Amino acid sequence: MSNVTVIGAQWGDEGKGKIVDWLASRADVVVRFQGGHNAGHTLVVGNQVYKLSLLPSGVVSGKLGIIGNGVVVDPQALLAEIARIGEQGLSVTPETLRIAENAPLILPVHGALDRAREAARGDRKIGTTGRGIGPAYEDKVARRGIRLCDLAEPETLDWKLDELLLHHNTLLAGLGAPTFSKAELLDYLAQVAPSVLPFMAATWDILDDARRQGKRILFEGAQAVMLDVDHGTYPFVTSSNTVAANAGTGSGMGPGAAGFVLGIAKAYCTRVGEGPFPTELFDETGRRLGERGHEFGTVTGRPRRCGWFDAVLVRHAVRVGGVDGLALTKLDVLDGLDEIRICVGYELDGKKTERFPSAPAAQQRIRPVYETIEGWKETTHGARRWADLPAQAIKYVRRIEELVGAPVTLLSTSPDRDDTILVRDPFEG
Repeated sequence: MSNVTVIGAQWGDEGKGKIVDWLASRADVVVRFQGGHNAGHTLVVGNQVYKLSLLPSGVVSGKLGIIGNGVVVDPQALLAEIARIGEQGLSVTPETLRIAENAPLILPVHGALDRAREAARGDRKIGTTGRGIGPAYEDKVARRGIRLCDLAEPETLDWKLDELLLHHNTLLAGLGAPTFSKAELLDYLAQVAPSVLPFMAATWDILDDARRQGKRILFEGAQAVMLDVDHGTYPFVTSSNTVAANAGTGSGMGPGAAGFVLGIAKAYCTRVGEGPFPTELFDETGRRLGERGHEFGTVTGRPRRCGWFDAVLVRHAVRVGGVDGLALTKLDVLDGLDEIRICVGYELDGKKTERFPSAPAAQQRIRPVYETIEGWKETTHGARRWADLPAQAIKYVRRIEELVGAPVTLLSTSPDRDDTILVRDPFEG
């Protein structure tokens, strides 16, 4: 099977957009299989910059895009995104985008509850985007969620909204937040239904046909392994499984759907929002990484916390995420540093460990153990061949491979799609 699944191998924002766009130009179908519009990919194509949240990156390449059942869809956000890129000259129609008929919907009540709960947490806030992703996934698991197919059945919406509002209004009232009426949600859904229902499809059948025809399917993950609801820095995580194993579940394909799993990692490390970050830098070097890497969240605009590459964390992501190869991005941000540090282990309560702990308090107590290597003064920006890289930069990449237990199959040296060094073609397995 010539499928490829792209996932983040840190805390997100690793530059997946560029890599997915590069791969999408060689794929036939591009699938989003988890997350919502709390994730974002920035694609730079020529002089155009596209910022996508829900739409699969393949729309920029004119490929068929699928939003799978594992994604929670905010209809209003989706339509706004389609309109925005339409203004940039890209047309998204039911011929180029299909949405799983059983995809759960994010309603205005979900965002309201998300924000009210985050405010109530005070100094223990998780750092959610407040866009309702978590509450929508909760409704899905609790079997009270509104799904895309429900918009075609007014009688189904009627009783489902009664059940949903009984739950959500009770919580909102308890948090001192305004509640919602059934009439206003029905009115909202009536407004968006005619625009989103034409995109609805039994997407698993489309994907099965593509598989049988030998077409290349690219699965596009959102967030990253360390934000996985099971395997990440819980509770400072997202609300879905971000690992490659979810590609099949979130799209309606079998467990072998993922194909070659490509993990994306920056040549350093960043994180948006709250939660542990063992290698975070609070000095001039951290500020320099943020400025040179333009480290601001695609969706939120929040500045990203910056630190050294954490090999322990990425090794964990490689193992639980099923990563076959790494795409290392933003190597050029490290140009000019006298020395570069790599976290090769932790110290926890006076003892050395090479494992990322699961307990939240332990995650906060770990301290990084560093290995220092010499930096390079030459530029790597825009390099497209190994021969264009300084010897020390190559040494740095090779050391990362040794430490994380996965080969670097792609190396990105600028935001431009073509500034990529290909070591191994993921579509060739």
